Amino acid sequence: MTRFPLALAVASASMLALSACQSDKRPATPGGSGKSASLRVMEQVAIAAHKCWFASKDPAFSKYSMANELNNFAGTPRFLVVPKNNYGGKPLLVVQAQGQSSHVEVFGPMMEGPAGSRISSDINRWKAGDGSCGSAA
Repeated sequence: MTRFPLALAVASASMLALSACQSDKRPATPGGSGKSASLRVMEQVAIAAHKCWFASKDPAFSKYSMANELNNFAGTPRFLVVPKNNYGGKPLLVVQAQGQSSHVEVFGPMMEGPAGSRISSDINRWKAGDGSCGSAA
């Protein structure tokens, strides 16, 4: 009976060693990052929006805060523009993409206000890969 535990230990160690040699067989995704197209485009748009609208202290956005929701579980990476220091407040602007699409949707009351056309042009420039801030409203 003493051979059985030894044989079991040798077999377990062999299986462990073989599994360590296996290559990763996960399918590659476009861009190689493992991120969906919507997450990739929203990351670049959110970084530019934060830099150009909030970190730069742009007067057109001084009354607002950015609520980042890029890693939500619904597969809809997005960020919200909400009243300053009220992250639970009603969103005044929603910028989002869904699933495998790199199409970005922008909606909310701010689109009807004086900054609406600027918001549209900024988002279009950023989703195309140009992270520049452009001109102020």
